[in-house]
Amino acid sequence: MKNTFKSVKKSKITSATIKKYLDYFEDSFLIESALRYDIMGKAYIGTPKKYYFSDLGLCNARINFRQFEQTHSMENVIFNELRMRGYSVDVGVVPITEQNQDDKVTRKQLEVDFVCNIGSSRYYIQSAYSLPDEAKRTQEIRTFRKIDDSFKKIVITKDIVQPHYDEYGILTVNIYDFLLDPQILEK
Repeated sequence: MKNTFKSVKKSKITSATIKKYLDYFEDSFLIESALRYDIMGKAYIGTPKKYYFSDLGLCNARINFRQFEQTHSMENVIFNELRMRGYSVDVGVVPITEQNQDDKVTRKQLEVDFVCNIGSSRYYIQSAYSLPDEAKRTQEIRTFRKIDDSFKKIVITKDIVQPHYDEYGILTVNIYDFLLDPQILEK
């Protein structure tokens, strides 16, 4: 964020000041943070946190409704719903190594939008605004395929689909079914 302020706003705000303001926003319940969790290493990564607005209406009113990112809004709605249902929600990280076309090994971190825990239950959830073709679906479930445990993996999409499991055991559900049926994760 410091670099964005520096390049876009030509501001010399410090990281400490930005953190202080984010803490103030959290304390006033305007935003909520999600920690990053290394799924393979089973450990929390201190930074960077990911932030979600507690009230998207206030967020949109503050920016005069001039930006509307449907993908981010849907992810924010899912986060808020999971928190309302009592889940602790983190952002999952899966470190991988790959060989590129020049045979160089590169390290990457794939992200799981939400690692949700309640009691002894855990769910991995990807928010995918739309899955228009198999290539997009493959991209969305790529991270899930790297996770080698038995916890349920779910893709939530705005596309109108009947809840179904694919050949990898990954459940795909529509956002409206998710919002209207609090038990859908357990099915």
